[in-house]
Amino acid sequence: MVKLKIKKGDTVVIIKGKDSSKSFKKKTGKVLRIEPEKERVYVKGKNIIKRHTRKKSEQEPGGVIEKEGPIYISNVMLVCPSCGKPTRVKMQILKNNEKVRVCKRCGEQIP
Repeated sequence: MVKLKIKKGDTVVIIKGKDSSKSFKKKTGKVLRIEPEKERVYVKGKNIIKRHTRKKSEQEPGGVIEKEGPIYISNVMLVCPSCGKPTRVKMQILKNNEKVRVCKRCGEQIP
């Protein structure tokens, strides 16, 4: 299993793919879930795919359902909560043998 530096609930910016922007304003969103074995993340409101479903019962009608699709982990970058910029993450071991994520730009801990 691969140890990822992005977790559920983190804010990320999409740097490559159909939701990336060539202008200065990059698209950001919150991570809904992660699939570490496939190295994919699901970002809220980004990479929307349409799924056609069949009618199952009277209460559950069929139709087209829009939901978030997976994005490869290398195509997103974590946004540091303290400096507010996209950054790379390094792991640091504290004195009490606890591993924490640290922003490479400003050096602050990422919760």
